[in-house]
Amino acid sequence: MDIALNIAANNANANDPEIQLIKGCLNEERWAQKKLYESNYGKMMGVCLRYSNNSEDARDILNEGFVKVFRYLHRYKIGTSLNSWIRRIMINTAIDFYRKAVRHRTEDIEQAQYTPSGGEDAISRYSTQEIMKVIQQLPPSYRAVFNLYAIEGYSHKEVANTLGISESTSRSNLVKARTKLKVMLAKLYAK
Repeated sequence: MDIALNIAANNANANDPEIQLIKGCLNEERWAQKKLYESNYGKMMGVCLRYSNNSEDARDILNEGFVKVFRYLHRYKIGTSLNSWIRRIMINTAIDFYRKAVRHRTEDIEQAQYTPSGGEDAISRYSTQEIMKVIQQLPPSYRAVFNLYAIEGYSHKEVANTLGISESTSRSNLVKARTKLKVMLAKLYAK
């Protein structure tokens, strides 16, 4: 659907700054593209960092994601959250990056160990940067499951469908990710 029809169909205010920004991007106006990129850079870089091994990979994911944002902006539905739409593209781009970088390994659920919860406020001991660094050290298969399930709120069925793995592998990888995170954070705290 053409963006003008989309705007009319949703009775959106054509003078709305977000709509003007979207129209500018669709017309490939540099000011609009720059503004959309800069206004979403920080939030989306945070998303990309959670799925990547390092900041260079995160920047690659971010830039590839924004290429998709600009390419498919005509599909955005006015009246929905632009931020959520961009976030979804970044997550999908990160998952595609993960798929290209790693061959899927099937983990057996019997190998998973139950991980009891730690102290009530254990996470508050660490800065966001420390937590991000530890998450980035997880193996890609564990990191992807952890991010999708624990941070993005996907169900194990959705994680399995998204990554092309079984639900039991999703559960197993989540348990293993949490176990590794606890060990790595404990080492960090001990320093």
